[in-house]
Amino acid sequence: MAHRSPLPTLLICMFAIFASFYVAGRLWQNTEERIYLVKELDKLTGQGQSAISVEDTLKIIACREKHKKLEALEIELAKARQEGFASNHAIVTNGTHTKKKPLVVIGILTKFGNQNNRDAIRKAWMGSGTALKKIEDRRGIVTRFVIGRSANRGDNLDRDIDWENKQTNDFLILDDHVEAVEELPKKAKLFFAHAVEKWDAYYYAKVNDDVYINIVALGATLTTHMDKPRVYIGCMKSGKVFSEPKHKWYEPEWWKFGDKKTYFLHASGEMYVISQALAKFISINKSILRTYAHADVSAGSWFIGLDVKHVDEDKFCCSSGSTGALCAGV
Repeated sequence: MAHRSPLPTLLICMFAIFASFYVAGRLWQNTEERIYLVKELDKLTGQGQSAISVEDTLKIIACREKHKKLEALEIELAKARQEGFASNHAIVTNGTHTKKKPLVVIGILTKFGNQNNRDAIRKAWMGSGTALKKIEDRRGIVTRFVIGRSANRGDNLDRDIDWENKQTNDFLILDDHVEAVEELPKKAKLFFAHAVEKWDAYYYAKVNDDVYINIVALGATLTTHMDKPRVYIGCMKSGKVFSEPKHKWYEPEWWKFGDKKTYFLHASGEMYVISQALAKFISINKSILRTYAHADVSAGSWFIGLDVKHVDEDKFCCSSGSTGALCAGV
């Protein structure tokens, strides 16, 4: 009969002892954690004893943390409303970092050779440098001049804009758009598409570069429409359709418009505002959205078949000369 070495048996015994210590330690650690959580729950609920499970305890603690964050957001939003803006609404991005959602992104459609207009706007209401940044941070109003590229890509016109933007950093340059009078409707469409991709704002506004805006009044007005998810705000009108080719406002597709004499209701092109949902709609469908001879008519046509609230806002009638207007054409 062969003699069996006691070494394997000894190793097995040692392993069993160590395993017992490990399991006991883990059980003790879990017990300590459970006792701690139960005590914390007792503090929160004010009860002497608790029959709630550890899982429920964790849910309650997480719920209370979320409630604290919600209260902080409500206080911040109330403060913003008192100032006439809702742009101070904070968004949790990665669980720790927060940022302010812009109230509105204003695109000032400009063109080559209009630097004097741009300088006047910067001085009058838009601001530049730190003043521009302050308006963005405090009021949630982002403003950029919008321009495309020259037909002769890289020529003096393009270089002048690039140089000006290097000095001011206040342009949204549409590299996929060629500047031309007849391409203005497409330019407005591309502005909304690019802006909604770049900025997560509540509203997007199209403005001409000869319009002056009271941004405080604009912010206050827009906050009154926050309850409308799809809104189109402007000085609504319905102009005459001109079918004579030699006319200044000739509409090549005049025969498409009802009685062939008048356009459908649409906002004046000097200034109008759309909500984020509409800007996203334009961005998604930009390749198939039809444009007509005029930019304001084109924009109005995009929303005809949608469930959109049209707001005829007298304050947006920039050329009316009304004392209540928040904008003025020059």
